[in-house]
Amino acid sequence: MKATSARILNLSRRNFIVGTAAAAGSLAIGIRLPSGFGSAEAQSVANAGTEVHAWVVVKPDDTCVIRIARSEMGQGTLTGLAQLVAEELECDWKKVATESITPGQNLARKRIWGEMGTGGSRGIRTSQDYVRRGGAVARMLLLQAAADQWNVPVGEVSVADGVITHTASGRRTTYGKVAEAAAKLPAPDPKSITLKNPRDWKIAGKPVKRLDTADKLDGSKVYAIDLKLPGMLHAAIKACPVFGGKLVSYEEAKVSGRPGVRRVVKVNDATVAVVADTWWRAKSALDALPIVWDEGAGASQSSATIAEHLKEGLAAKEAYAFRNEGDALSAIQGAPKKVEAVYSTPFLAHATMEPMNCTVKISANRAECWVPTQNSEASLAALSEQSGVPLAQCEVYRHDLGGGFGRRGGNQDYVRQAVLIARQFPDVPVKMIWSREEDMGHDFYRPISQCKLAAGLDENGTLVGLHVRISGQSINAFVNPALIVGNKDDRQLQGYTDKPGDAQLGYTVPNLLIEYAMRNTHVPVGPWRGVNTNQNGVYMECFIEEAARAAGTDSLEFRRALMGKHPKHLAVLNAVADKGNWGKPLPAGVHRGIAQFMGYGSYSAAVAEVSVSGEGKVKVHRMVLALDCGHAVNPDQIAAQVEGSVAYGLSAAFYGECTVQNGRMTELNFDRYRILRLAEMPVVETVIVPSHDFWGGVGEPTICVVTPAVLNAIFAATGKPVRSLPLKNLKLV
Repeated sequence: MKATSARILNLSRRNFIVGTAAAAGSLAIGIRLPSGFGSAEAQSVANAGTEVHAWVVVKPDDTCVIRIARSEMGQGTLTGLAQLVAEELECDWKKVATESITPGQNLARKRIWGEMGTGGSRGIRTSQDYVRRGGAVARMLLLQAAADQWNVPVGEVSVADGVITHTASGRRTTYGKVAEAAAKLPAPDPKSITLKNPRDWKIAGKPVKRLDTADKLDGSKVYAIDLKLPGMLHAAIKACPVFGGKLVSYEEAKVSGRPGVRRVVKVNDATVAVVADTWWRAKSALDALPIVWDEGAGASQSSATIAEHLKEGLAAKEAYAFRNEGDALSAIQGAPKKVEAVYSTPFLAHATMEPMNCTVKISANRAECWVPTQNSEASLAALSEQSGVPLAQCEVYRHDLGGGFGRRGGNQDYVRQAVLIARQFPDVPVKMIWSREEDMGHDFYRPISQCKLAAGLDENGTLVGLHVRISGQSINAFVNPALIVGNKDDRQLQGYTDKPGDAQLGYTVPNLLIEYAMRNTHVPVGPWRGVNTNQNGVYMECFIEEAARAAGTDSLEFRRALMGKHPKHLAVLNAVADKGNWGKPLPAGVHRGIAQFMGYGSYSAAVAEVSVSGEGKVKVHRMVLALDCGHAVNPDQIAAQVEGSVAYGLSAAFYGECTVQNGRMTELNFDRYRILRLAEMPVVETVIVPSHDFWGGVGEPTICVVTPAVLNAIFAATGKPVRSLPLKNLKLV
């Protein structure tokens, strides 16, 4: 990869945060640098072992410590990356440990570990090549050190499970014994390394146990919200309940005499915080603090006004034509049979189990931050930007996340708030925690949208024309308006592209028009696990189901007829249909639905088995999901991610909805924003369809087929299509 590290070191704080948010990382595997990182924590690790390569530290007892740059939030990336490095390293998996590197260490070493963002299901797929090469470099150095020690050609030595052997003489040694010598050797050119064929993997590709679960099970894991530091103060925070509103005034005297309260802090133009010796005292004082807000123009907005705004976009004369192939409007107009439908999906919250929190300590020449983040480089940039401390004197200590789902990525609002509060208390660590209500009421929500679709069918029931018009909010228009030119935003059409690789539409229609009418609101939006493939998958797959039924054709066969030019889509669809027993008898009252879609470089399909009672209650009995992510690094982790996708997707389908009243969100806790209960979880079966010729994502792709498969099964059960969500709002019978 091209090394751009010299330029990166000269970036301003503002340019650095823009660069890291764009995830444009670089790597220099061949660079040999001193083992010390410049921090006490890292130096202690280095003293306990020898850095053979940036990715690998070997201890005298042969333990191989593999460094991880990505965030772990329950998705298993830590274990998967360790497997990839260990595979090329040829070490003993039973003696593998991991450690996280910090963005300060990465910056000091010219970003040798590459970019550190974890989102878009990129944790493994965009770093797999250079981490594997890192493992291979370390292996080659260790073998060369052993060969030099024995004065034999390196080609005569081999390694298995960290034990190096010279077969001709019978001599053996271990990684721990030659690590110091290996660290002194010049590194080979990483471009000269031939990586293993994934079909020959021994550690990667296997369902090894995860490395990050033991302390979760025994309760010893310290999440950022649990952190305790000497002399720590605690902050509770409250922003204007209406998005875009301002803070007018507050009466500090009303709470200043309360036990433990240190100060009321104006954080920014819309936010106030109370700092105390415990969080509960800070929160209680904040609740009692008289605050005057200027709620602004947003206070007049509601779910009804927003829905009308989006509805207008469906009928507007002007819209961005994302794809325009053939003449869809004429083909539909002239078709003997037409199908039309309008769908809608609501705002959704991330609802992470661990609410937003961040601990910051600022001194004269040092700024430190302890935070659960999906992008620790962005957190570092936010820390430097808000504190005024140069990047080189800042550090971020990333904790495993109690849920991310996109909330803790590019948007570093909670880090910025914590820094602004901590600036008022020099040399004292301040831990800021959002209440659940603050977390739910000030999210960056999944965008709301509506979609109008029309199809034309010929005499044989063949789809001859398809028109898709989406009206909704744009993430890019909110987070990075500079990317928007002429109300065009391809990101909102995720899953509909004609280009292979990331989110290609799996159907070929002779006349196709896909349009987007941007209709933004005052509500802040951002990526939500699966981002726009989830809404777009519902729109496309539920409407294809309607078209199939109008054509009088089996749902599976109707899709197959459109997929001749999409063999990978078709292979996954066929795999799920086979495992899901498509076309075979079901118990009385149980019906099947099917869906397929693509996102994050992977191909997904699902079959759902569903019943609808006489009272309209839906029960999902079984779900079968198929996934082709190219290379499967850990099949058990993939299955776990699929199961998590089902839980997350069904929560959204049944209950997920953030409604706006008087400009503010009304679902502020789990009493109104319900999550799927354990008893509601169906049996989930995962079919991995590895094609071994590309690297796709795992964490997000399958969510997009969960909801449409269930909705299509409900359609089969009731004879009525489901066109709006969540299901809790609908009368199905």
